[in-house]
Amino acid sequence: MSSEIFGNKLTEGEDYYLSPEGYKVFTEAYHLKRGYCCKSGCRHCPYGYDKKTGDFKK
Repeated sequence: MSSEIFGNKLTEGEDYYLSPEGYKVFTEAYHLKRGYCCKSGCRHCPYGYDKKTGDFKK
């Protein structure tokens, strides 16, 4: 799996961090850089998507 977005390398601590379980958790800054909501219920979603209801809160 490549750690790149749009040809730029991801930066740990800025674009993501590792959870205690070892998962990559994308930050709000990463989501804003990507520019759209993937509707996966991401922990730091700046778009306000609620996976339970399928609606946007914001």
